[in-house]
Amino acid sequence: MTIDRTAKGFTLVELLVSIAIVGILIALLLPSVQGAREVARRVQCASNLRQVGIALHNHVDSRKAFPASGWTIASPQNPTGSYLGWQATVLVHLEQSQVAIGYDRNKHWWADSNLLLGRIPISAYQCPSVPLTERPRSLVAKPPRPAVVLDSPLGATDYAAIIGIRASIAPQTYVSTESTRSVMFRNSATRFADITDGTSHTVMVVESSARPAVFRQARLVRDAGNDQGNGWVDSEGGFSLDGSDASGTRLGQGPSVTPYAMNRTNENEPYSFHPGGAHFLYADGRIEFTSDSIALPIAAALMTRATSD
Repeated sequence: MTIDRTAKGFTLVELLVSIAIVGILIALLLPSVQGAREVARRVQCASNLRQVGIALHNHVDSRKAFPASGWTIASPQNPTGSYLGWQATVLVHLEQSQVAIGYDRNKHWWADSNLLLGRIPISAYQCPSVPLTERPRSLVAKPPRPAVVLDSPLGATDYAAIIGIRASIAPQTYVSTESTRSVMFRNSATRFADITDGTSHTVMVVESSARPAVFRQARLVRDAGNDQGNGWVDSEGGFSLDGSDASGTRLGQGPSVTPYAMNRTNENEPYSFHPGGAHFLYADGRIEFTSDSIALPIAAALMTRATSD
């Protein structure tokens, strides 16, 4: 038997060089893949908010006004005076008719039957860029709501009604302190005619992701701690724009101390996990990805509906 000693294979050095080259190519390709995935997630997030905008407009068509961010008293849109949130109210317009039919508007959102439905995840209320966090199994008492123990967590929401701005960030140079409200605030019934700044210049829903876990500058601080944003069924998720410092630890202390409008903390501030900004839903149904470098006075002007009055 003759052995062909002229045949050659890879030497160890060649093999190591080949592995190194493949590793470099993967390292170069990975950011592009991750970037493409984030683009897809951002598109899905915008699509979610577009669905929400259509649902809100359909609510106006049927009820002649936008829903309140949350109801706490009896009104034409909430005859029984139950604690009721806007996200439960518009379910019927989000192709969630089965959940909407089961939800009892005559009872508070924390009634057992409503909490059972509130555990159902609603994809239109969840941004795909948000990391998984541990969701609370209990809620501390917040009168008139008693303490609540849950068998399973409530369905998350990464979107919230912006109810207006804190008066301390509203110097007379750009907004009067009497006109600090947005479209949907507590017990409101805002009509299109009430949005005198124009529907294309008034933000009504913003990203405020991962609540009630607390994030500051993309870092998880606490798995729980925020008493708002417990789930889409929660009627207390709306908040005002307060302004934050760079670290996200101080809020609402005026433009000189807390000059940042978003993405510093999700404790009742616009916040997303998209690099560079967040999506805003305007009253005309338009979705805009807004840079997180936006000046606080400009953000404040956008988040009020009648600053020119």
